[in-house]
Amino acid sequence: MTARIILLVTSPRLPVGLLTAGAWDAVRAHPVLAGAEGEWTAALRLCGAEVTVVDPHDAVEALVAAAETHGAVVWLAGPAGDQEMARSLGLRLARRPGLADLELLYGSWDPPGARLLDAVAVIDRLASPGGDPWKRAQTHQSLARFLLEEAYEAYDAIVAGDSAALRDELGDVLLQVLLHARFAEEAAEDERWNVDDVAGGLVAKMIRRNPHVFAGASAGTLDEITENWERIKQEEKPRESVLEGISATLPTLAYAGKVLERSARLGVPVPSSGQVEPELAADADRLGGRLLALVAAAREHGVDAEAALRAALLAHTGRIRDAEQRAAGDRVG
Repeated sequence: MTARIILLVTSPRLPVGLLTAGAWDAVRAHPVLAGAEGEWTAALRLCGAEVTVVDPHDAVEALVAAAETHGAVVWLAGPAGDQEMARSLGLRLARRPGLADLELLYGSWDPPGARLLDAVAVIDRLASPGGDPWKRAQTHQSLARFLLEEAYEAYDAIVAGDSAALRDELGDVLLQVLLHARFAEEAAEDERWNVDDVAGGLVAKMIRRNPHVFAGASAGTLDEITENWERIKQEEKPRESVLEGISATLPTLAYAGKVLERSARLGVPVPSSGQVEPELAADADRLGGRLLALVAAAREHGVDAEAALRAALLAHTGRIRDAEQRAAGDRVG
């Protein structure tokens, strides 16, 4: 029977000791060689495996000799997979056909999202003592504008339909998330949190707000799912006004859209200085042209169109709050 040399590869992103049943059978049945002592060698010995550490430069000859002696031997690959050694071993066996069969055995695989663990580790290294001085000097406040800029660049990639650019820009957004989470680890004790708290909060929120997926609730229509989301959100964060939770730093047109969306729930009408043709409102190109023309006309007359829209929104939000107060008074009465 031809001897066997088994290259055992494991994921460096999973806890030590997690192996498939086949991998455990292999390391218990055959001698194991490794290029260095570490957590894995200790774990395998603890579970009864025979593990010997050899000089990596002598690994090829040691494996061939062990295979000839024992019929089969396992090489415990390092985190990088020991690719150079594997190539040398493959060439050695190719020159001696029949000497031994070379097998690749995956003891564990990276789980989905495993590279996120790498990202967390890299950011931790950069933001720790001895890392990148620039990142160590930043704060939540100093990075705030970068979070907005990266989000806008991701948005631009979406609008442009550029999937490759979107992937890259989302990486920049993720960088901001990880940096903020890393800085929070060094905050005062009562304000301290980390990236696991961020992820855990997101997971819990998604499960709560999607009972049709996680709790066996009836899915219904998309409108019903949206209404259910809003109801659960209101139960989690009771708000005195429909305007709460709208960021005032949104671009003015986006801010206007959110205000109008919320005010529609109360039936508060939007004052108009003139009717807008339905066909114009339904035509994005024509509507964009009309908006641009209005901005140009305002500029010619020395009017700040951004400030004018903000002022109109401020007046409208006042009417919304008045309507809410009247509604609250009616309920009390």
